[in-house]
Amino acid sequence: MKKAFLFLTIILLLSAGLFALEVNENELKSTDDTTIEFINYTGPHKVIDSIASIRLIGSGLGKQIAGEPSKSASTSKNAKYWVVHAIDENEGGKLDADILYVGSDATVDHINNLRRIISAYLVSAYGYSEKDADTISVFITVYNAVYRGKIDTFKSKYKNVVIQNLSSENCGLSVNYKDWPGKSEIVIPLYDVNNGGLSTVDTSVISDSSVVDSMKEDDDKNVESRKEMVDIKEREADQASEKAQEAQKKAVTEQKKLDEEKKKTEETKKEAAQAQKTAEEKQKTADENPEDKKAQEEAKEAKAVAEEKKQEAEEQEKKQEEQQAKTDEAKEEAKEQQALADKKESEAQKERKEIAKDQAEVQKQEAAQAKMNTEFGIILSDEANMLSRLVKFNIENGEVIKNSPVAQIRNRTVYKEGDDFIAIAGENSKKGAVKLVTISPETLEISAESDNEIAEDSVLVQDGSDYYCVVSDGGKFYLAKFGGDLALKLKSEIQVKSGTPVTVTGSGIVVTDSNGRLRLLDKKDLSVITNQNTADAK
Repeated sequence: MKKAFLFLTIILLLSAGLFALEVNENELKSTDDTTIEFINYTGPHKVIDSIASIRLIGSGLGKQIAGEPSKSASTSKNAKYWVVHAIDENEGGKLDADILYVGSDATVDHINNLRRIISAYLVSAYGYSEKDADTISVFITVYNAVYRGKIDTFKSKYKNVVIQNLSSENCGLSVNYKDWPGKSEIVIPLYDVNNGGLSTVDTSVISDSSVVDSMKEDDDKNVESRKEMVDIKEREADQASEKAQEAQKKAVTEQKKLDEEKKKTEETKKEAAQAQKTAEEKQKTADENPEDKKAQEEAKEAKAVAEEKKQEAEEQEKKQEEQQAKTDEAKEEAKEQQALADKKESEAQKERKEIAKDQAEVQKQEAAQAKMNTEFGIILSDEANMLSRLVKFNIENGEVIKNSPVAQIRNRTVYKEGDDFIAIAGENSKKGAVKLVTISPETLEISAESDNEIAEDSVLVQDGSDYYCVVSDGGKFYLAKFGGDLALKLKSEIQVKSGTPVTVTGSGIVVTDSNGRLRLLDKKDLSVITNQNTADAK
C-alpha cells in the first residue's frame, strides 16, 4: 500500500451530512518517483462504449498483422490507433517489437480500456487466450510507463527497425490519460513471432525487476496479476521443455544421419582417390606407349572415371555439410529451448516466493486496517482546476487508507446519502461529462450517475432529502432539484447563471438568473415567486 500522511491538522466538518475536508494531495503522495500510478478519467461519460466495442479496436489491428507475422508491416496511420510490426531477421542479438500508437483523435481515457485494446490485439494477432492476453496487457502498460521517455534503455534492447519508429519524448506510456492521444508509443517486445501463441511476447522483459517493484507499490501489490504471470511463465517453461525434448530427439536422429553421411563421404573419397590413382597409372602407361591405341583409350576412360568419382565425392561432401547444419540446428534448438525453460522456471520460482511474502503482508495490512479508527474526507486532486477526490483515512495519524479513483469531484462538496456519498463529478471532454453521482464507501467508485448533465461550476446544496444544482441543457442553465436516487424531480423555467449561488430559505430558493438578477423560486415547482421589477440585483 502506498503510504501518505497529512502534515496539516485535519478538520472534518460535518454539516447536514457535508464532508468538506480539504488538503493538497501533493502532501499525501509518496516521495518515491519510481511508483507508477495511472491517472484515469473515472467520472461520468456522455456515451459509454461497450467492452466489446473497445476490444474490437485491438482485434481489428491484430488481424492486419496476423497474416505474415515474420515480416515487417504497419496498419493505417490515419486511424485513431495503429501498429508498426517492426521485424528484422537480419539483425541478431536484440528484440523485434510491435509498437502501438494512440492517435491524437483517440478518446481512450482509462488504463483498463487501453489494456483491453492491447489484449484483443494479442489474441487476434498471435492466438493468445483472452485470459493470458489480459495479464500480459497489464504488464505491457506498466513496463511502458516505467520506461517512458527512456530512449537509451530501448536502444540497448531493441533492433534498429524498432528504434527508428520511436521518439525520445514519446516512447513508452505516460501515466496520465490526458497525455495519451498523440503522445504514446507503446512497445511490445517480441520473442517468437513465427510460432505464435504463448511465447510470442517476451514476458521476461515486460516483468523485469523495475516493473514488478512498481506493481508492488499498489495497495494489493498486484498479487493476482503477478500470480497469473507466474502461471504463464510456468507454462512457457513446460512448453519450452517439451520443445527441447523434441529438438533433442531430432538432434539424435540427425546425428545418426550425419554419421551415415560421414561414412558415405569416407567411402566416396576412397573411391575417388583410388580412381585418381588408377587414372594416373593408366596415363603414365599411355605416355610411355604413345603408339598404343589401347593404352590411350584406357587412360582416357580411367580419367573420366576419376572425374566422375571426384564429383561424387564432392557432392557427398556437400550432403554431409548439409546434414551437419541440420544436426547443429537441432542441437542448438534443443539448447535454446532448454535454456528458455530453465530461465522461465527460475523466474517463476523466484516470483512465487515474492508473491507469498507480499500476500502475507497485504493480509497483515488489511487486518490492521480493520482495527483502525477511520473516517472519510475529500482532498484536492487538482488544485489548478479545484477538483477533489474522496479518501478514507486513519484519524489518529492522517494516513490515507484508500483513495477514490474518482478524482473529478467538483466544487469541493460531498454529502452523505444513505450508505453512499453524493457529489457533482466529471469533466467536459470528448467523451467525459459532468453529472450528479453517487460513490460507494466500499469501493470509492461511482455507483450511479444522473441522466442529466450538470454545469461545471454548479454548486450542490442539500435540503433534507433533496439536492439542488444547475443542469446544462443545450448551452442553457436551469436550477434543478434531484432526489437521492439521482432522479430529476424539478427544473426551473427561468434560466440561471451556471455558477449561481443557491440559498435555501424559509421563503424559497434564492438564485441568480441569467441576467444577473436575484430570483426567489418556489420549492414546490421552482416557479418564480419574486417580481422581476423588484428582484433587480443592481
